[in-house]
Amino acid sequence: IPLIRILLTHLNFDCLPKSIFKEKGKLVVLFRNPKDTAVSFFHFHNNVPSIPSYSSRGEFFSGFMTDLYFGWGSCFDPALTWNKHTEDKNTMVVIYEDLTGNLTASVKQIAEFFGLSPTAEQLQAIAERDTFQPVSVKAQETHGAVGLILFHKGIFGDRKNVFVQAQNQKLAAKFTVCLQVTKLGVKFKYDMYCKA
Repeated sequence: IPLIRILLTHLNFDCLPKSIFKEKGKLVVLFRNPKDTAVSFFHFHNNVPSIPSYSSRGEFFSGFMTDLYFGWGSCFDPALTWNKHTEDKNTMVVIYEDLTGNLTASVKQIAEFFGLSPTAEQLQAIAERDTFQPVSVKAQETHGAVGLILFHKGIFGDRKNVFVQAQNQKLAAKFTVCLQVTKLGVKFKYDMYCKA
């Protein structure tokens, strides 16, 4: 198996080092549906002591929906930037909800993108080891103290337990305006994973 260097980052496309593209690096970009992304940010901001927390879900939601979201722009800005690169030959966009639906098939697609051909047994072993539950159990060991904060539930649809219907509708409207007709918006499978 060839040596592969892996860099994990939260950087947007515009912030990545240009050398990645000159050296023919390959990028796997992971997105999560916007509603559950909002839920993740809510829990993250209220559980990390070194960043501001929010006194209510309403206060958080108002900040999340603005174009100056937490000082680095709208939550939709990175998606709109990456949308321009969804068909770049060195870029593979993966949707979190697709991983949870069929991890083995997703692992196979990612491996093939990198030119690897794992056996069925290897694919199965990776899928069993890297589902949310086993990874979250080892979170503190692999990520230190922040591990317990990073891995909350790993499910989709938790927005129904966090946001009220009016907030869900506002987020749906923002998705429609920003992403619905984009290539990335189609990949989100909004009707399946986000609607309602």
